[in-house]
Amino acid sequence: MPPAAMTDTTIIQIKVKPGARVSSLTESEPGCWLAQIKSPPVDGKANEELIALVAKHFGCRKAAVSIKTGSTGRMKLIRIENK
Repeated sequence: MPPAAMTDTTIIQIKVKPGARVSSLTESEPGCWLAQIKSPPVDGKANEELIALVAKHFGCRKAAVSIKTGSTGRMKLIRIENK
C-alpha cells in the first residue's frame, strides 16, 4: 500500500450524558472524554449527534467517525479515521 493511501486510526473513550441543555465535548482525563448531548437516547438520535459533535471537535468528516462499541450504552469507544 503506498503511503498516501495509509490511514491512522484514533480510538477514544466517551461517556455520554443525553438530555443536556447544551451539547459539548470535553476531555476529563487523557484518553477519556465526556460528551453532553441535547438529543434524547431515542431512535439513535443521541448517537447521531455524538458523531457530529466528535467530527466537529476533531475537524474531520462525519463519515470518518464511528462507534466501535457501546452503541446502546453510555460508555462508548469511538473510532476516528485520520487520513
